Amino acid sequence: MSAEEKLNNHNLDDGAGERAQVLELPMPDDFHVHLRQGPMLQAYVRRLAATCGRALVMPNTEPPIASADAIVQYRCKIEEAAEIGFVPLMTFKLLPGMAARTVDECACAGALAGKYYPCGATTNAADGPRRPEDVAAALSAMEAAGLVLSVHAERPGAPAFQREKLFLPTIDCILDTWPRLRVVIEHVSSRETIDYINSRPDRLAGTITAHHLLFTIDDMLGEGLDPSLFCKPLIKFEEDRGALRQAVFSCSPRFFFGSDSAPHPVQAKLKRNAPGGIYASPTEIPALAGLFEQHGALDALPAFLAKNGAAFYGLPVTGQTLRLTRKRWLVPEEVDGCIPLCAGKELDWSLETDGS
Repeated sequence: MSAEEKLNNHNLDDGAGERAQVLELPMPDDFHVHLRQGPMLQAYVRRLAATCGRALVMPNTEPPIASADAIVQYRCKIEEAAEIGFVPLMTFKLLPGMAARTVDECACAGALAGKYYPCGATTNAADGPRRPEDVAAALSAMEAAGLVLSVHAERPGAPAFQREKLFLPTIDCILDTWPRLRVVIEHVSSRETIDYINSRPDRLAGTITAHHLLFTIDDMLGEGLDPSLFCKPLIKFEEDRGALRQAVFSCSPRFFFGSDSAPHPVQAKLKRNAPGGIYASPTEIPALAGLFEQHGALDALPAFLAKNGAAFYGLPVTGQTLRLTRKRWLVPEEVDGCIPLCAGKELDWSLETDGS
């Protein structure tokens, strides 16, 4: 019996109208995660590996992952830290003037995607391109090699809530100039971007985070400032969250899971000029199970977590499974020295490996 069939069976009432107590999911893939470098790398990797079999690792580290040698070294550090069958999927950072040869070398080193960070758009993006022409040779090489272009789609300097929408003309330019290039708009946050992706060719897709599905700007600002929910792009309004939910509940193959889990130490998140980023890895899968169940959409969860992204990237579904149990628990205020997603909130589902 497949993991999806088991999920469907577990979702059925037991005959007495009682809710199922176990969910068995296909092992999730996370197609957008930050693991950092340095002494905390091991904790972040192991936390992620507890719930995801594979993850697309972002390259905006210091120094950046922008060469074949850097890819090989970073992958080895991640695999050593994981100590279990976790598979890091590697990316490289697109830098202005990057040569086609560098892209080819990155592809030979196992990179699946190149990441476009507009100059100044987010953490460690000051060295990014200002326009697609700055990385034209690299994009042509990526198209020829069959690599995916991963884009932080925000226009730097624009009004904060409009940055994603105002970057869409740049996506138009990329799609039209490189007609065979597969493109992913990362951490989609707005109704306009959902509509845009659906209107363009199917070589364009989008990742969606747990926090953009769970929260709106009122959760961050409505009853007092919650800096743990500050991220880029910003969580937005109810109509935007509704459009994101509709996209994932519909099982559209154009949208798949990318957590954008981005750990920052507690002291950094609570200081003035706090960095954008939410540490989602410790709680994202139980939180999503609760959300999908609340909306009667548990049958859509395997596609979102484990099928759509693999299909877009041309990867097989792993065949592994992840078990959750119905066990209400309080998310701690701090995990791995960071504020986790849903800190201080109760979740209905728990990882079986948590001792349940």
